[in-house]
Amino acid sequence: MSTGAGRFAPSPSGDLHLGNLRTALLAWLFARSTGRKFLMRMEDLDRVRSGAEERQLADLHAIGLDWDGTVVRQSQRTALYEDAITRLQESGRTYECFCTRREILEAASAPHAPDGAYPGTCRNLTSTEKASISRTPALRLRSEVTNFSVDDALLGRFRGLVDDFVLRRADGVAAYNLAVVVDDGEQGIDQVVRGDDLLTSSPRQAYLASLLQLPTPTYVHVPLALNAQGRRLAKRDGAVTLEDQAALGLGPQDVLAVLAQSLELAGPNEPVTMTELLARWNPKSLPRTPWIFET
Repeated sequence: MSTGAGRFAPSPSGDLHLGNLRTALLAWLFARSTGRKFLMRMEDLDRVRSGAEERQLADLHAIGLDWDGTVVRQSQRTALYEDAITRLQESGRTYECFCTRREILEAASAPHAPDGAYPGTCRNLTSTEKASISRTPALRLRSEVTNFSVDDALLGRFRGLVDDFVLRRADGVAAYNLAVVVDDGEQGIDQVVRGDDLLTSSPRQAYLASLLQLPTPTYVHVPLALNAQGRRLAKRDGAVTLEDQAALGLGPQDVLAVLAQSLELAGPNEPVTMTELLARWNPKSLPRTPWIFET
């Protein structure tokens, strides 16, 4: 049992689909079953669609999820990100990057760039060279390692790439890897449950946490929901949102039953409650392969 917290942190860019709801349910089960708080955070630094946050929270409530405290929004936490950046700058761990998106893509695909890493094009620019460039720079981490290891509760030890990743974009907005590390540390989140497509981000985030003297959370990367073609489930795949399912005559409890069956916590069409799912929950029995959802 833990006194820490788990979380679900969607981007309010549109309605949640069944894969998102399934990951949220898993994050809730992992947190509640270990005595953790469960927090809700909106990662709204970009890609915000009007009304999306309200609909997402309503959908999560509708299937039975609850959370502790108020919803936190990244857009209201920029001072925390700037403070972390200042600390890294003062310790000499950053540098300005003037590369365009195209240049970065070309550099990341160059033969000498390991695993598509940013090769440090701007790492050692002189003051004169910087002064000759009219673009507004992004800010990158001056990494002292090329890889870093994390432990995942489902996947075990994973060692992945760490390059000079972006901390602050050229438009002045904190980058995802920085914001999520600062948020998790400040909120006391010690368990991160998310889709396994984000596994490769974990070494970067864990390394950055170590530089900021923040504890590394327990990672749990869960299998994704895929469509019939084996691609990550998306809204373009048809009736994949709670609203879509309602149009087919399926209410939130019907959707919860579908999600529970996908996690092998209920039989076909078996109605369940969150209390029942929590009583049945055993992470060792979680399916380790993607869930194929066919509309």
